Amino acid sequence: MIRLVRLWHCHKPFTFPKPQPRMVVEASSSCFSTRVGTHNGTFHCDEALACFMLRLSKRFSAAHIVRTRDPNLLQSLHALVDVGGAYDPTRHRFDHHQKDFHQVFGHGFHTKLSSAGLVYKHFGLEIIANVLKLHEDHPHVHQLYPVIYRNFVEAIDAVDNGVNLYDLDVPPKYEINTTLASRIKRLNLNWMDSDQSSDRENEAFHRAMALAGAEFLENVNYYAKSWLPARSIVMDSLAARESVDSSGEIVKLNRSCPWKLHIHELEEEMKISPSIKMIGVRIGDCRQWQFHLLNLRAENRYHIFGGV
Repeated sequence: MIRLVRLWHCHKPFTFPKPQPRMVVEASSSCFSTRVGTHNGTFHCDEALACFMLRLSKRFSAAHIVRTRDPNLLQSLHALVDVGGAYDPTRHRFDHHQKDFHQVFGHGFHTKLSSAGLVYKHFGLEIIANVLKLHEDHPHVHQLYPVIYRNFVEAIDAVDNGVNLYDLDVPPKYEINTTLASRIKRLNLNWMDSDQSSDRENEAFHRAMALAGAEFLENVNYYAKSWLPARSIVMDSLAARESVDSSGEIVKLNRSCPWKLHIHELEEEMKISPSIKMIGVRIGDCRQWQFHLLNLRAENRYHIFGGV
């Protein structure tokens, strides 16, 4: 457990000091330590994840987290996320609250970035490589980079920037309060608690970092160790489809895998025409097969299979 301590300002005796922003620095930090800054007070999912991800990089792996709004202290830190009023990756400044800020991830994505998306944009390749113990130039790392953004980080960017998933011209049929952003929001101190100290606030932020980080790592491992192998199986089977039937409309999977996540996307990428009409999936080690008819239009098929 990382301990947190408050840094006190020294003032002249018998004078009232000017109000100072609260600041809390992790214990055992020194002027030579690498320090990452974010704001104190109420926290959100994006800066919790941003701080966690930065610690997965080589440069900031042992960084101490400083939570403050003191501009003088912020200026002295090695990296800032969600605070500081500047986006400058050369100085590791990753704030997104500026009026003229319009950064997006690229690669076909258009959602405005939060501090989480900014850190992922500049450190994502290194982070994925470090988590999976691969070289940063490994093709799997580059393949997973936009996939993990699309399936995990983009939603955090959108929620923090107030981008709704759907147009609000129709009221929702039910409430969803179990998202990662919602759960991290509830980790903030209860306003009814008598102890609203900076130490307790920062302990709560540390729990938020751990929660966001655990889900990030789960996603990286899922897409690397489940999603990617399944995609490879489906791609190889699509490439060999004409050896199954000369029409090229029947695909045989010699190993069961979550093929529905990939079939339509790979059809488009591989420019397969005519479209696949049937998929046979071998069940376990036995000789039994399951056959799936794909007689839906492509746009409807993707919608149904994407949620199965």
